[in-house]
Amino acid sequence: MLAVVPVRGGTLPAGGAEAVAEAGGRALLVGDGTIVAAEDLAGVATHVRAIETSGFAPARWAAALAPLLGDEPHVVLPGSPDGRDLAPRLAHTLDRPLLAGAVAIRTDLVTLARQGGLVLDEVTPGPTFVATLIPGIRGVEPATRGVTIDPVDLPAAVGPAPRDADVVEVLPPDVATMDLAEAPRILGGGAGLDGAERFAELAEVATALQASLGATRVITDRGWIGHERQIGTTGVVVNPRLYLAFGISGAVQHTAGLGQPDHVISVNTDPHCPMMQLADIAIVADANAVVAELRARLTHG
Repeated sequence: MLAVVPVRGGTLPAGGAEAVAEAGGRALLVGDGTIVAAEDLAGVATHVRAIETSGFAPARWAAALAPLLGDEPHVVLPGSPDGRDLAPRLAHTLDRPLLAGAVAIRTDLVTLARQGGLVLDEVTPGPTFVATLIPGIRGVEPATRGVTIDPVDLPAAVGPAPRDADVVEVLPPDVATMDLAEAPRILGGGAGLDGAERFAELAEVATALQASLGATRVITDRGWIGHERQIGTTGVVVNPRLYLAFGISGAVQHTAGLGQPDHVISVNTDPHCPMMQLADIAIVADANAVVAELRARLTHG
């Protein structure tokens, strides 16, 4: 199994390291800054081929990569935006089935998430396939092992050059609407917040901090925020670098969907609740008062 990971500016996409781990440490990185990105896979990857090329061009890349992937029957890509764009083009070019939205990938069995993650469908694949792995579900446990990095040139595509869309401008994501699974910073609210108006305040704080807004199931069930913002095993599985939890006790259904945040800050009146025990910084205070004070300071100077 081989992971194909598109890279921009030397940064691995969401789920990039997980795709490499799922492929047993074998990876092909393509894009801008692949050597730097490959070095970030130390402890996860064993062998990386790094193809340096400027500009994201999925149609051209798929045509050029096909000869390199012909002997790789099982190709895995992260389910990041670029991965979801490149994967179907690779599948078409290689004439293979596409298994999109997987939570686990083996050569003989692929588990796919369907109906917004409510249904898991186990598929017995054929001898070859291209699959995308949903970011944030598998997780990564780096080992103490070295990684071999081999720079490789992007082969020229055979035949007429495929046409890619002309990129006019690349806009930063809107933190208020971006997919929670891809958000690097998330502010989450739980039952400790006292109303829908408080969540509106928390949304203002999140926007001021360039963070996305999430919630626990009890909040989405109350209709204070949409279900697409629900974090947990029955909602969205996230993997942010920073997670701020306001009034969240830390039920296992919620914390199981948090992935492996680099930093967790929890605000709660109960110093012994599970979320406070998970936090790098635990603030014993009324979450409602903290949200109100943050909003005053961040939005009104």
